[in-house]
Amino acid sequence: CASLSRFQLTAIHKACVMAVKGKKQVAQRWYLGGIASAGAACGTHPLDLLKVHLQTQQVVKRGFVHMISDVVKHDGVLALYNGLTASVLRQLTYSGARYGVYEVLKGHALTNTDGPIPLYLKIFMSTIAGTIGGIVGCPPDVINVRMQADLRLPVEGRRNYRHALDGLWRVSREEGVTVLWSGGSAVVARSIMMTIAQIAVYEQVKQVFLNRWKFKDTIYTHFLSSFVAGVVATILTQPVDVLKTRLMNAQPGRYKNVIACVVHTAKAGPLGFYKGFVPACIRLTPHTILTWLLLEQLRKLFPPPNI
Repeated sequence: CASLSRFQLTAIHKACVMAVKGKKQVAQRWYLGGIASAGAACGTHPLDLLKVHLQTQQVVKRGFVHMISDVVKHDGVLALYNGLTASVLRQLTYSGARYGVYEVLKGHALTNTDGPIPLYLKIFMSTIAGTIGGIVGCPPDVINVRMQADLRLPVEGRRNYRHALDGLWRVSREEGVTVLWSGGSAVVARSIMMTIAQIAVYEQVKQVFLNRWKFKDTIYTHFLSSFVAGVVATILTQPVDVLKTRLMNAQPGRYKNVIACVVHTAKAGPLGFYKGFVPACIRLTPHTILTWLLLEQLRKLFPPPNI
């Protein structure tokens, strides 16, 4: 009887473990991250536009507040949304790939662990997802930067892309397809660091809040976790973001390679790599918060099909 009891207890224990493990194996819908990020971009796009304007200055002549005033005064309030179509397309491709690949990798990782995924594995998965996202999202990113930077150019020198698809077509036809991957190495590097901060850091902070500090899985926990992730993302990505913006917005032949852009930017001093940091932080932190708040709600509205 004792032997039978041990057998029963062992069977029950295994069943419980498998049940818990099976629940953890369920991956979220891979496409929700891109949708959430695109929705967040609609709210934070004006700040992204101002960040680009500040980053393309070699010498800072106009600050954040003055830049807003100049754009509205000369081009109207709607000019703050110049390049919105490219921004949305970028998030659907770039962030869609990052969040999607991460979810797929996470689903595979959960099949081989009974507990939470360790931080080093989250970083590894984020690196892979960020690399793929950077490659996929580079073309719309080029168009996004150019459409936003158009307002700083003389009227006769503006590219005047009607929308994102028009920009992709014109660049391919007038400058060559390879130009759509201008600054590709900087884009991939930024994408990797962005994914580590926005996804790995968010999940790790949220895990600490839930497991160690006994927070409940509510919108307040999501807000705090995403706030930390947004600040970390800005600090990690800003230097590469400055280089990326300059490479994408440069006229053909302006920089021979990434090193040339680094040298040119360094002439303004170390802080040259952090130009536009305030609007970048003001944009990226709310964008990260909005993305995760939307994503967590979308996950509740559209749970995995096998639940």
